Amino acid sequence: MKSNIDSEKILILDFGSQYTQLIARRIREIGVFSEIVSHRISLKEIHKLNPKGIILSGGPESVYKKNTLKIDPNILNSNIPVLGICYGMQLIAQHFKGKVKTSNKSEFGNTQIKIFKGKIFKKITRKELNVWMSHGDKVTKLPKGFKRIASSKNCTIAAIESIKDKKFGLQFHPEVTHTDNGSKILEAFIKDICKCQAKWRAKNIVKKLVEEIRTKVGDKKVLLGISGGVDSSVAATLLHKAIGKNLECIFVDNGLLRKDEAKQVKKDLKNALGIKINFLNSENLFLKNLKGESDPETKRKIIGKTFIDVFLKEAKKLKKIEFLAQGTIYPDVIESSGIKGGKAHVIKSHHNVGGLPDYLKLPLVEPLNSLFKDEVRKIGFALGLPETLIGRHPFPGPGLAVRMLGEISKAKLDILREADHIFIDELIKAKLYDKVSQAFAVFLPVKSVGVVGDARRYEYVIALRAAETIDFMTARASKLSHDLLNKVSDRIINEIPKVSRVVYDISSKPPATIEWE
Repeated sequence: MKSNIDSEKILILDFGSQYTQLIARRIREIGVFSEIVSHRISLKEIHKLNPKGIILSGGPESVYKKNTLKIDPNILNSNIPVLGICYGMQLIAQHFKGKVKTSNKSEFGNTQIKIFKGKIFKKITRKELNVWMSHGDKVTKLPKGFKRIASSKNCTIAAIESIKDKKFGLQFHPEVTHTDNGSKILEAFIKDICKCQAKWRAKNIVKKLVEEIRTKVGDKKVLLGISGGVDSSVAATLLHKAIGKNLECIFVDNGLLRKDEAKQVKKDLKNALGIKINFLNSENLFLKNLKGESDPETKRKIIGKTFIDVFLKEAKKLKKIEFLAQGTIYPDVIESSGIKGGKAHVIKSHHNVGGLPDYLKLPLVEPLNSLFKDEVRKIGFALGLPETLIGRHPFPGPGLAVRMLGEISKAKLDILREADHIFIDELIKAKLYDKVSQAFAVFLPVKSVGVVGDARRYEYVIALRAAETIDFMTARASKLSHDLLNKVSDRIINEIPKVSRVVYDISSKPPATIEWE
């Protein structure tokens, strides 16, 4: 996937590491555009992309096995700076006649390394660092022309470099937060070795994206489906800035939204920014199609199909539409295996990646498909969108349907909506909303005995979920105070007669997921 957003670029060759996305994000945080490509890419294709440097990701394979993942050897023979991480370092070592073998003792988790003099450690003043290791193989013989620049107790060669060849290797993962000064190590590679100026900023991104949209669309009309979430709202604002009245938006109220969500969209996008939005109240149709269904995957499919049916019916009423826009962001593309030839497995299907284009047969405009969520938020602020919209916690595409276990009904949805509103309201009052990565209520299809006043109450149970995470790949339950949880519980039970009990979910991800379905 080629991007023209910025001329300064670092390519990341994906060998299947669970941390590949993190590498890309860390580089962008430094101020340089990064792009994930398949490990199968050739040097000829790389030259077309014109990167300042290349990073080889980690991966679960072993470099010495017969059918392992390989790299075009011309890449390592080129003058382009290359940093190999974990498996990537072992590929470099093997290519330059070093040796890689299975380690007698694997290293997984925090490890301390000893640092020797090296260009990639230029910004590190300490002689020892706590780093994150995740490997069963190790380099046992230095490759030709390289020197050792770090070691650990179980890995004599923990980092290597060849200034002449502009090739560097780290057995540990600088991209994860568990590695001390990991960003400084990456920054040394990006700025000092690749000579990047690091001008990747929200203001510059907006300008380039607007130019790209105008170049692609011209004076033709574009159709966008908006959900009220961060991605589609930013996409709508960006498109409106680029093409003005030639943007048509459709907002489908499926009855599965948070409290007053449709009103918020009208206030923030239609009234404040003047974006044309066709509002469709389709709650009855969605609830009718979902009646009697409790399986989470089946619910998702029903919601997706119903949305397409409603969207297409409304789209046919609009005249001279020549482009379809979507709020697809970079993780959607990666998780749906949109990286051509990529190693990553399909984690989940995203309604923004495929689906509607097959029905409408319109060329796509996806202005955000090279950006991560945090970058989308920064662009939203640069475009002048309010904190109430841009600062909102993530909300799943199927809405409250995946936060309601079992069969869905309007009565139950109203209970869940109110409980969720109370929880969020109290987090805001306690000034904790922005400190929690994601918080919401879950409706459980069980009843519990309670006592209200002198009367017995036998009603539903609400679970509260609050998680803290940096990248949403791993997460832990927020350590909310008992006083706050008691306050939320008291309000929910007192203000919602159909609830008799409130519980708090303390599961971490993994093994649990953040959402319940």
